[in-house]
Amino acid sequence: MADLALYENPSANVIRSLLQHTHALSVYAKDMPFALKAEVIELDLSTGRLVLEVEYAGSDIERYLANGGLSFDLEALKGPQSIERETYSLSNVAAKVFKTDNTLYRLECQLPESVFVHENRGAVRIPFILGMQARISLEVYLHELNVPGRLRNLSIGGCMVDIDLAESIAFSVDQDIPGVTLEFPNGESFFADGKVRHIRPFGNQGYAAVGVQFINLSTSQTEALFRYVNESEREAAYRTGSNDKLTHHSPLFIPGAKEKKILQREAQERDKRARQSPMERGVMDVAHQLQVGLMYMKTRDLFPSEIFYDCVDTLRYLVEQDRKALLYALAFLRDDPDWVRHAVQVASQLADLMLTRDPHDPQVREAVLGALLHTMGKPLLISAQLPSLKVNMNPTQKAILRSHVAVLRDKLRELGWEPSATCGDVIENANERLDGSGYPVGKRGDQLSELIRLVAVIKAIDKLMHARNGVPPRSPLDAYRRVHEANAAYDKTVLVEYIQVYGLYPIGSLAKFSGGFLAWVMDIDGKGMPSQVHVIKNLRFPDTNINSVLSKGDFSQIGKLEDIVNPADYGVKVIKV
Repeated sequence: MADLALYENPSANVIRSLLQHTHALSVYAKDMPFALKAEVIELDLSTGRLVLEVEYAGSDIERYLANGGLSFDLEALKGPQSIERETYSLSNVAAKVFKTDNTLYRLECQLPESVFVHENRGAVRIPFILGMQARISLEVYLHELNVPGRLRNLSIGGCMVDIDLAESIAFSVDQDIPGVTLEFPNGESFFADGKVRHIRPFGNQGYAAVGVQFINLSTSQTEALFRYVNESEREAAYRTGSNDKLTHHSPLFIPGAKEKKILQREAQERDKRARQSPMERGVMDVAHQLQVGLMYMKTRDLFPSEIFYDCVDTLRYLVEQDRKALLYALAFLRDDPDWVRHAVQVASQLADLMLTRDPHDPQVREAVLGALLHTMGKPLLISAQLPSLKVNMNPTQKAILRSHVAVLRDKLRELGWEPSATCGDVIENANERLDGSGYPVGKRGDQLSELIRLVAVIKAIDKLMHARNGVPPRSPLDAYRRVHEANAAYDKTVLVEYIQVYGLYPIGSLAKFSGGFLAWVMDIDGKGMPSQVHVIKNLRFPDTNINSVLSKGDFSQIGKLEDIVNPADYGVKVIKV
């Protein structure tokens, strides 16, 4: 096998191994606001010729080939349930573009002869490929915020880190990182100071790539780093078969006891993750794209309107396709960052209620855009004073957070984007209340539009039904009661309309039954009572998961409906790929 590999292009060999699984290839460029999805239509293992096909409606596709070079991420989902993620990234690959149809292009690429990339300063960058793994921890704010990730490449100069997209809000280009800790499978670790050099979306599963430069290295750190780079190079050469003298793994990449335990736990977690429905994938994609859009605003000073309008149009399409399936899928955002979850859930319900009132309402698109953007000022506030939005905030931090509307407004102005009147109304006034108790300026009654009266009720109920700042979530009935008892703050007519549409046991809620079973509400009848549920747990056997859908006639198997409960209280989590 090793002899055969000598006659193959190593980069093509890596790509071939990933193409055998469920995969997605994304072409990206530094100054373009979104990546293009591409299909591999030709791959020559001996010459390294790669031909991609992309659809692009714009007239400037050449901008994706900066100086004649193409950059792309290949992301594969492996394993029995296609949920083990492996990646390969290549930058500045020699390529030519040919137009084959109105919006169809052919990208003819010549892959490099080696998987190892020679950097400007003479260093060699080693990609972590074909199952190579190392963990990394980035201490963004000293003793305050640690972000975990996976190492995707390594050189003497720095590394590329693969982190959860949700964590990317803590990073800015040229930001100093007080602590970068690499941990290899055998348990050895390396620590250094770092600086963020670039950040971008990575693939299609909700991740970001952060380029980190090592700084302030001592002589002993440099020597240790040289060894880790050399061992990584040896391991990559062994796995690709590009050196037939190598007959075994580098000791650095042989898992020790700690790594074996982590891998075992991760495998168990993945086994728990049921296959996502197309609707759930659609909702997750909107949540990911919203975070990608924020990244472009923060790191590239660019307002990617195409991304945000695409999110709006996707949500409207999902509502019109199957509104009940969408409401059920929204529950799978519960472990996403609160600003993202809240934005997508509120925007979806706003679209649902507006289209229920009038399927041809011309305000829907701009109103939903406003709902998606409204909370985006919160992650823009992340700083040493407010290192995370996940923590229980002190009074000073709460005061900082209340400025999120003004911060977003200023950012949009800085980026040269002016919202429409409807979109701006939602961004500015979604937190205002009829009695003047809202913020940012305490508007009252007639100063607030019919649209804001609707948005205010949706937002208030969504906030109450989810944990916030250490306060546990309320049941739907309790949330409705709280909004009703808030005197003149909310429009009571809108509240009644909301309850009539969503019921006391809304779709997407986790219900507890007297037989000790937990089940997601999938559908409700005309009286607002559950008519179909997805049973996931029997609390007498908490470590065992169930996957069973029951209709109302079979509810006797699980007992009587007792209440709506908090998924976190029972360890019910969404497992990420």
